[in-house]
Amino acid sequence: MSTRDVVATAAGQLFRDKDPSAVDRWVAPTYTQHSSLAVDGPEGLRDLVAALPAGFRYEPARSISDGDLVALHGVYHGFGPMPLVAFDIFRVQDGKLAEHWDALTPVVEPTASGRSQTDGPTEVTEADRTEANRALVTEFAQKVLVGADYSVLTNYISTETYHQHNPEAADGLDGFGAAAATWAQQGKNLVYRTVHRVIAEGEFVLLQSEGEFGGPVAYYDLFRVADGRIVEHWDVIAPIPADLPHGNGLF
Repeated sequence: MSTRDVVATAAGQLFRDKDPSAVDRWVAPTYTQHSSLAVDGPEGLRDLVAALPAGFRYEPARSISDGDLVALHGVYHGFGPMPLVAFDIFRVQDGKLAEHWDALTPVVEPTASGRSQTDGPTEVTEADRTEANRALVTEFAQKVLVGADYSVLTNYISTETYHQHNPEAADGLDGFGAAAATWAQQGKNLVYRTVHRVIAEGEFVLLQSEGEFGGPVAYYDLFRVADGRIVEHWDVIAPIPADLPHGNGLF
């Protein structure tokens, strides 16, 4: 079974069927948890699933498989009073879930672009471009996001088509610039300190980063690349809690 299939099957039984016994079948004894929603280990996940309300459901949008890592992008209904857009990353080892990271943010309607936080293309159609696209987005992350050199922005982002799914940014580079200016006025500058993971498959590349946005945050940025330029962006910006229910950190 592929890593994608392992994650899809395990997540389906855990969060669609709400079956705590799926932990015994699909979760490694050494399962390491980085989420702020659960304590460490298989029993923490079992307790989380057992406590899910009757109306809980997960609405999948897309998945990205890269080696032993699988990233899921979708919406949770029932974790709180409002739906939450989420990125989940699972590490698979020996056919079982071995480690998990996530970031969640409330669904916002309407958004500045008129797009939802999860709509858009979902299927990988250019698997042969994975490494080229990984390299492009990795370089973009280091020069523009971490290095804050916005003079080279158009070397990486299309000036013709840039579809935006961040709820506060309109399409195009002008839309991003206007949103960034508004955030700066609010004391929320986009500061990226460290890129922890780059997960790529075909035209999709997910960055998991750490930085500041009016306070310490986790950045999950998903980019779609076409013809050597970034043409679409989805994200979750999640505050880093002062206290976690485990000692593993968010990253």
